[in-house]
Amino acid sequence: MNARTPPPQSPSSPSLPSPSRTRRRLLGRLAAGGLVASHAAAAAELLKPLDIAPSSRVPGAPVLEHPYGVPSPREANVVRRSARAWPLPGAASSMTPLADLHGTLTPNGLVYERHHGGVPDIDPDQHRLAIHGLVRTPKLFTMDDLLRLPSESRIHFLECSGNTGNEWNGPSGMPVQLTHGLLSCCEWTGVRLSTLLEEVGGLSTPIDATRGWLLAEGADAAVMTRSLPLERILDRALVVYAQNGERLRPENGYPLRLIVPGFEGNTNVKWLRRLKVVDAPLQTREETSKYTSLLANGTARQFAFEMDAKSVITRPSPGHRLTTHGYYPITGLAWSGRGTVRKVEVSTDGGATWRLARLDGAIHDRALTRFQADWRWDGGPAAILSRATDSTGYVQPTRAELVAARGLNSQYHYNAIQQWRVDASGEVRNA
Repeated sequence: MNARTPPPQSPSSPSLPSPSRTRRRLLGRLAAGGLVASHAAAAAELLKPLDIAPSSRVPGAPVLEHPYGVPSPREANVVRRSARAWPLPGAASSMTPLADLHGTLTPNGLVYERHHGGVPDIDPDQHRLAIHGLVRTPKLFTMDDLLRLPSESRIHFLECSGNTGNEWNGPSGMPVQLTHGLLSCCEWTGVRLSTLLEEVGGLSTPIDATRGWLLAEGADAAVMTRSLPLERILDRALVVYAQNGERLRPENGYPLRLIVPGFEGNTNVKWLRRLKVVDAPLQTREETSKYTSLLANGTARQFAFEMDAKSVITRPSPGHRLTTHGYYPITGLAWSGRGTVRKVEVSTDGGATWRLARLDGAIHDRALTRFQADWRWDGGPAAILSRATDSTGYVQPTRAELVAARGLNSQYHYNAIQQWRVDASGEVRNA
């Protein structure tokens, strides 16, 4: 026999011990060491996972049982929810379960919704985008026309300007899904607005990008319409047909929507049907009676497009309970409509002291950024907070600072530091 050839294994001497044999040997050594029987039983219990798993004893589900993949039934509670009952079913919102998500991208089925006239049923083959007004060559684009133009994909957040508005008057008592859940982040794919304006020959004189405005209109029953300043959006706005690698969902604008990175959610008009270049804002319903903020002195804050820097701790957060003393990571999300997140600080003593959190992964412009901080809970009461600083140097304010600047009459653009309280039982509350 060749010296390098290993001897054949006897059937009675397997090369690897079975789990049951390993367990017997370990228990024998424990007994030999003088351990009591209860310790040996505990060790046997510890080794039970080495037995064959029940899921390994039967074949699994066949391929294509679900041609479009779905989450595990055991994740059935991770769904969008509404913070209140709406008087009209078409004018409503549903909110992203932020505390149950990981990373920064929101799955398409969990992207928040806000509708004013329900979700329209649109045939993409019949849908058209009109670009007209103060342009050289007005044009109708089919979806096929748009798909044949140069495209790009970018990651950006969307936030409704009413997000967290229920905290203006103090802690609402609600969990993070219902306080901050009008917030999502996706990879959007489509055509640059600037490319489309080139396709119609550019702006007609005497309008230029420094003075022109763009009216965006949706094909929903509410005919959502917003005026947008061209100078501030031309370099980054996209007309998109896909999110996270697949075509838009109906509730998120199928087959076409506008994405204006960093701007309040309703300016990212869904079911987009026309873009009209004009020389001044048209003062539509959604920028006069809606989406303006009444200040303490009675004047209105209008065209406050960008969403200011903001952050929130998503874990632990209300609805969670700490079950043991010791280490817990504090994690959450930070974002800014004016650029990137520069840093996030975390406090566990109600804001008396702050320390830097770690920023995870790539930091994208006008996108969600995940942060983490180490924390050991000693079993006593705690108050955990986070605050973000963006690339412009803007620091997320306290509620007192925000109220001093804007009063209590508004329901839009609330971005104050959010506090969660942990009591001695480990329960986390919005209080």
